[in-house]
This record gives sequence, structure tokens and C-alpha cells, in this order.
Amino acid sequence: MSIINLILGIPLGYIMYFCYSITQHYGVAIIMFTILMKIIFFPLSIAAQKNSVRMAKLQPKLDEIKKRYSGDSDKIAQEQIYLYKNEKYSPIFGLVPLLIQIPLILGLINVVYNPLQHLLHLSGDMIETLAAITEDSLGITLGWGRQLQIIDAIRSFPDVFRSLQSADNIISSIENLRLSFAGINLSMTPSLLRFDSLMLIPAGSGLSAFLLCLVQNKIDLLQKRQSVLAKTLMTLFMIGFGVYFTFIVPAGVGLYWIAGNLLTIVVTYLCNRMYTVVDMGRHTQKKTMTKEEKIAAKEQKKTNRLRARMDGKRFFADENDNKQLVFYSQASGFYKYFRGLIEYITQNSDIIVHYVTSDPDDKIFDTANKQIIPYYGGSEREIIGYMMKMDADMVVMTMPDLDTYHIKRSYLRKDIEYVFLDHGMTSFHLMYREGALDNYDTIFCYSPNHIEEVRETEKAYGLPAKNLVKTGYGLLDEMLAEFESLGHVENNPKRILVAPSWQVDNIMELCIDEIIEQLAGKGFRLTIRPHPEFVKRFPDEMQSIIDRYATKLDDDFIIQTDFSSNETVFQSDLVITDWSSIAQEFSYATKKPSLFINTPMKIMNPEYKRIPCIPLDISLRDEIGISLDVTELGSLFDTVSLLLENKEEYRQRITDVLNRNIFNIGCSDKVAGDYIINALG
Repeated sequence: MSIINLILGIPLGYIMYFCYSITQHYGVAIIMFTILMKIIFFPLSIAAQKNSVRMAKLQPKLDEIKKRYSGDSDKIAQEQIYLYKNEKYSPIFGLVPLLIQIPLILGLINVVYNPLQHLLHLSGDMIETLAAITEDSLGITLGWGRQLQIIDAIRSFPDVFRSLQSADNIISSIENLRLSFAGINLSMTPSLLRFDSLMLIPAGSGLSAFLLCLVQNKIDLLQKRQSVLAKTLMTLFMIGFGVYFTFIVPAGVGLYWIAGNLLTIVVTYLCNRMYTVVDMGRHTQKKTMTKEEKIAAKEQKKTNRLRARMDGKRFFADENDNKQLVFYSQASGFYKYFRGLIEYITQNSDIIVHYVTSDPDDKIFDTANKQIIPYYGGSEREIIGYMMKMDADMVVMTMPDLDTYHIKRSYLRKDIEYVFLDHGMTSFHLMYREGALDNYDTIFCYSPNHIEEVRETEKAYGLPAKNLVKTGYGLLDEMLAEFESLGHVENNPKRILVAPSWQVDNIMELCIDEIIEQLAGKGFRLTIRPHPEFVKRFPDEMQSIIDRYATKLDDDFIIQTDFSSNETVFQSDLVITDWSSIAQEFSYATKKPSLFINTPMKIMNPEYKRIPCIPLDISLRDEIGISLDVTELGSLFDTVSLLLENKEEYRQRITDVLNRNIFNIGCSDKVAGDYIINALG
């Protein structure tokens, strides 16, 4: 007895036997069986519907994640998993009703092919005896579907089997076995070689699949949000599969498939009446590209692929086999973190800098420095190739999670020194994922807290000691010099800059209206300067804010979306932010205080408390300014006034904090550059 027959055929056979004993009609029994299966598994359909409702409610958050972390597939996947876990949503559960169909179909095929066992309940010995007579006396070779062949033999040659004990009962029961439905022999398999009534089964299967897709595309919570192309392709697939399937199984299984499709329509309507979503939230519609724009985008993509391929050949050319130093940048905006360091290296050594970027429009391609060789690395997949085959003495990056996601250490050379250069004055163990820096050899540290955090992390996780270099922060040095060049300016009225982050629940999303209400028209010059990523990823939300205050905007109330200059930052008297590192940059560069709004904290590493160090992102909030909870915004005007009145006190305090927390102020690029020159010398 086969495993399918044992596990599926026998249990389903008893259900089919029950249906047949009531109806005494095979086709009607199959339909009744289908109805029973839908009733039995209806709770699962309800559970799947609830799961779909939960997914529909999550969709706005998923859309936001995709917009917020566009271009960072690893981060998007991580945030989606975190969201699913918090909201108790299972992407797999929605497939359960579909997956259940597989064993049901296998079991039903077994039942259809073995009616002597499942419908007439003949013993195994009796079935084998009938098989022996069919083969020996009639010369019929039994194969797949042997019980159906036995039935045909008994009906065609009943006298051959009358010698058996109880033969009359067996022959009578087989002759009374009604295997036809509406003139269709359900024991036979449709074939393109004969156009008879059996062809109604594939036709019915295709039509029922079309109707099911039509209904689901209209009312199913998830399917109706799909694109027209996706719906069309799924409909064509379901029709094609349904038709094909009925040509390889007996018509009885095809009848079950048709009945199942039609009953699924009923179940879909019932589930949507019981559980649905009235408001699935506001979704930003993607801008529809014109035909010309699509063609141009396709051509640009093709050009970029060719360019990446050619640059890859240059990078791995024989003459570059002795590469010493490679910088990798995810986008053009990251060059500012490398600029001072690279300029120092090229001015004080003959080292050639090989600069790989994932941005085809990176400003590095405009450089006239002959010691810098830029390469367009291409897409994420193409960058994987660069990193796997990397052959250099040192690689410098600002990207965390080395050897964790798509960026891997070289498979060719195990002695490459990988150097991490942070792109913000933040705490490693709070603002990076757990283990984000574990696979780097060297870390350029800006402050004592970086040293302490790395060493405590190594201790907590039993990691080997890394090479920590006390460099300082080159970008801060540039900001200090830029601020000094502007000279002292006494503003009247005082200038307040609101410059939030773009993380979830930032000021722009959570409390911008309350801040404007407290400060606009109150004797200050108020500038709202959202994070550039917020403007880029959430244009509709940004435009909504601009439209809301369009009639109130004037010289003393500005919403600024031009980020080309730091002048707005440096000329402000106070910065209001949430968890953006702009507070440190502003206060350190200008020695003026910052005001922090305690929106939900940005925590990249939920395990950060395993490291016994208070993150500077938290402790500095009350050292270089004052922090307010969102519920305390009613006192915002008074708090701003207090900070501005005590500016001299904060000037000295912030100077002390800067000197205490940042290494090598004014010469960080020299320190970092000397380390690289000496390491490669």
C-alpha cells in the first residue's frame, strides 16, 4: 500500500464513501466532497483572511519602509521582518489554504483511481484476485489506474468473473457504480486526440479559474492592490495551469477542481463580508512614466551596465594587480567623508587611490587629481563581484555590516586590511546593527566613547581585539574652518533652525505643527529644514506641509528644501532636532546650544544595553542643550528663550564637551592619512 494511499487516500476515501453512500452518484459525491472540504477548512480561510486584513493595515507602513530605506535592500528586509514580528503577521500563513490543496488533490487522485477500495470497500485480497483474472483470463496488462481498468473489464466481460465467490454482488455493485456526470465519464482523462464530452472539463476548469481571478482581483484585500500587469499574468497562469492540470488527471479530479474554484468564490465573498478593511490607509501613487521616459530609463540602465562592465575590467586589469589602497562609496554624497583624507594622502605620498562608487553620477568622476582613479562599480550584484575578487592591501569604507550582507571580505586575499570610517559622530553600539563592525580590522575612532564601545563589545562577545586609531572627525574640522571663515554675526531677530532626522516618527511626521504653532510669529526667524532624504522619499508628505503653511510663509518663517549650503546651519542661533547628528555638528562647530525633541529613539541595535556604555546620542542631549518630551511642547517657547539667554554659558560648556569628546581637532585627516601612508609604506 503506497504512502499516499495510507496517509491521504484512506482518510479522504472514507469521506468520499460517506458522500457516495448518501448520493449514490459519483459526480454529485465529488461536489459534496468539495463542499465538505470547504466547510472543514473554512476556519483556515477565515484565519488567512484575518492575516490578509492585518497585511492590508500594515501596507502603509511597508510602503513607508520601502521609501525610507530605498536602495538599502538589507535594511528594508530587516525592517519588514521586525514589523511582521511586532504586528504578529505571517507572510507564509496566507499560503496555507493553497498548500492544503496539494495533499487534497493527491488524496483525491488516489480515491478516483481506486474506486474498488474507497467506494465499494473491497478487500485488498479481492482486488488482487480481480486483477489476476483480468490479466490472466483476458490478457489485459494492468498499469496506472488498474482499478479503473478492472471495472471496465468486469463491465465488458462479466461472465469471466462469475466463478468468484460473491461474484454476483461484486458485479452488481460495479455495474451500479455511476462514474458518469452529465454524460462525462469521470474515470477517464481528457485528451486532445479526441474531442468528446470530456473536453468540457478543461473548458470548465479554465472558465472557473478566470471567474475566480476576476472576483479575487476585485475584492481580495491584497490582490486588488496589485498592478494590472501582475493581475493579468496571475490570471493567465491560473487559467493555463487549470486547463493543463485537467489533461493529466481523470475527469473526476477535474470536476473537483472546477467545483473548488467556484466554491472559493463563495468563500472569498463570505470572508470579505466577515473581515475587511474599511480604510487601508493613504498610499502614495507611483508617478506613471511616459513611454519616452521608460525608453530613456531602459537605455540609461543599459548604458550603466556597460559602463560598470568596462570599469570592472579596468579595475581588475593586470596593470592594477599591485593595488594598495581602495575606497568604496555607496553614493556621491559619501565623498565628503573621504575628501580631506584622500587629499592628504595624495599630497603627501605617491599612493594611487582606487575609488569605487555605486553612483554613476558621483562627483569623484569630476576630479582632476591624477592619483585618484575612479570606477563605477554598478549595481549591488556587481559590487558583490568587486568585493569577492578584491585584491588590494587596504580597503576603506563607511559601510557597516562587512561580511554580513552582500558586501563580503575578499575570497582571494585574506590579508587585506579593512578600515571602517564612520560618517557621523554617533555611538557604534546604538546606531549600528549588532555585529555591524565585527569583521573590520581597523576602525578610525573620533572620540573616547568609540574606543570604549568597541573594547566593551569585544569583551561582551568574545571578539579579537581590533586596531583602533584615534583620528578625530575630518568633516567636523571642515565645518569648524567654514564657520570661522564666516565671522561673527549677531542675528536680530534670533534664528531658529528646525532640522530633524528622517527616521520613523521624526519631527516632520510627529509634531511639526506643534513646533510651528509655538515659534512662528513669536519674534524669531524660523526655518524648517527637513532632512534631504525625507524630502526625496516622502514628496507628498513634504508638499502637504508646505501647502498647509503657504499663506504664512514670509522672511521670518521659511521652509527650506535647498541643501546645497551649510550657511543656514552656521548662521542659526539654535537648532531644534530629534535624533539627527546635526545637533553635534552644529553645536560643536558654532558652540551654540541645541534643543532635542524626544521623539521615539532611533535604535538600530536592540541589544545595545549589553554594552555597559551610555551612548553619546543620549548623554549629550543634556550637555550641549536641553531635551523635551513631545508632551512638553507647550513649554517650547520658554525653553528656546532660556537657551538663547544663556548662550555664553553654553559656549564654554560646549567647548569643554568638544575638547573632551573629539580626538585631534583640526588635524584628523593628517592623523588618519599618516596611519594609511605608514601602513602601506
